[in-house]
Amino acid sequence: MDRHLGLNFKIPTGSFSVNVFISTTISLTLIDRFLYPTWRKWIERMPQPLERIGLGHVLNVLSMVVSALVELKRLKIVRAHHLQDQAMAIVPISSLWLFPQLVLVGIGEAFHFLGQVGLYYQEFLMSLRCIATALISLVIDIAYYLCTTLIDLFHRVTKWLPDDINQGRLDNVYWTISVIGVINFGYYLACARYYKYQNVENNVEDDSITED
Repeated sequence: MDRHLGLNFKIPTGSFSVNVFISTTISLTLIDRFLYPTWRKWIERMPQPLERIGLGHVLNVLSMVVSALVELKRLKIVRAHHLQDQAMAIVPISSLWLFPQLVLVGIGEAFHFLGQVGLYYQEFLMSLRCIATALISLVIDIAYYLCTTLIDLFHRVTKWLPDDINQGRLDNVYWTISVIGVINFGYYLACARYYKYQNVENNVEDDSITED
């Protein structure tokens, strides 16, 4: 993709992932300072941790859908300019098209992070709360291993990820992950529906004391 911004500046390839962290950082501030107080004013309660995590799931799936659509658009431009056999060719589409999906991933992580921390601190025994943030890192690490396994499976079973992505179907990879995300979200909804909060009453009382 074309990584130029203006005539003299070219976006470094490795800096794209930084957009996720920037988006997460900004989102954490906006969610904590603006969204949640507004939510509480309209619904007269703070969103429960499982609701926050669920919204993070939705945003993650949406980011994969956007990724698939952007890649589909890129491949159409590749075919229109007959660049399928030119691995080093620059496709005439701006790399800024990647930003929306990266921003969505960052916002989704912000909801996931706040929701998981809130759930662990609210529901865990006092002696176990110190490992709450460690559990979040553990979940992320497991996801990285599963992702590596999934990509290896794509390499073995399909032709979607060749060395030259102009000849591949990266969009199908994103669509597949979107479907997996929807299934995972359905499983999450089933678990969340039958989960009974243990300390939600105490949490409400603490919020009331804080307001007073």
